[in-house]
Amino acid sequence: MRSFEYLSPTAKEQAIGLLGNNWDSEVLAGGTDLLALMKDDVVTPKRLVNIKHVTGMDPITHTSKGLRIGALAKLQDIADNADVQRHFSTLAVVVDEAASPQIRHMATMGGNLCQRPRCWYFRNGYGLLATKDGKSLVTDGDNRYHAILGNDGPAKFVSPSTIAPMLIALGAKVRLQGPNGPRELDLEKFYVVPQNDGEREHDLKPNEIVTEIFVPTMAAATRTGYYEVRQKAAFDWPLATASVVLQMDGNVVKSARVVMGHVAPKPWVSQEAADALVGKPLSESTADAAGKAAVGGARPLSRNAYKVQLARVAVKRALMNTAGHSLMSSDVTKGGA
Repeated sequence: MRSFEYLSPTAKEQAIGLLGNNWDSEVLAGGTDLLALMKDDVVTPKRLVNIKHVTGMDPITHTSKGLRIGALAKLQDIADNADVQRHFSTLAVVVDEAASPQIRHMATMGGNLCQRPRCWYFRNGYGLLATKDGKSLVTDGDNRYHAILGNDGPAKFVSPSTIAPMLIALGAKVRLQGPNGPRELDLEKFYVVPQNDGEREHDLKPNEIVTEIFVPTMAAATRTGYYEVRQKAAFDWPLATASVVLQMDGNVVKSARVVMGHVAPKPWVSQEAADALVGKPLSESTADAAGKAAVGGARPLSRNAYKVQLARVAVKRALMNTAGHSLMSSDVTKGGA
């Protein structure tokens, strides 16, 4: 690991003042991702700003307006929080499955949302867009776990957070703070697809920090669901996930949000899947149609076409979970139930 300057402020304003206008400085929270990147010489900050001791950034509070989660709140504390379990039960499940117990007791919500891609080209020092001599290493290389949607540009990695898609489906907002004060944006807009090596995958300036996430109260007659496809039942990075939030009128879908994870360089909001649901009764056939619509625009790479089927099934099963149904495993391997 390269040498660096280490500073540990106790106030947000102090922390922000220690960050520069380029990426020579990095923010340390839980450290479960950043320290590994530094050890592997992928990220080489000259200054590390430890915000673990910044006050007022870890509360988890619930009011009639919604849920506020401080960026320094530990994942395990969020999953165990009584208000989260009572009012956002699916979110509690997603957070509880986001990592191993050891990681959940260290990792923070802000860190999870800001974690860097797991692309092995990026992790081996080839850059975020994984190019060499102007050519993509991913396109003709080992792209088994790369994007099947939103990959028509130079970015082929997949957004790594399993929590972000659920939060986006719930309409969450993220609050950032920099030298010019706070700003708030929809979490969906926090994720961007870089077009060149000078860009990052988050709408976060070098001198800003994530301070809080806000999840609005769900309206009455709202159903939520989640499904994740892994290679193994033990903790592993997902191959595809789906998070859904439905506003119901009886058994008819009044509005829908379908957000897929691990299939694109950002959490992928599928308007096509939502359109396939609205105005229709929630049933297995409707869920299947929505799953097919969700991957209708997929453009798999040379070695990851299998992910199209997995993503389709993830959407279908997440929808069926909202209705209290369970499906047979034949969905994944045989193309439908």
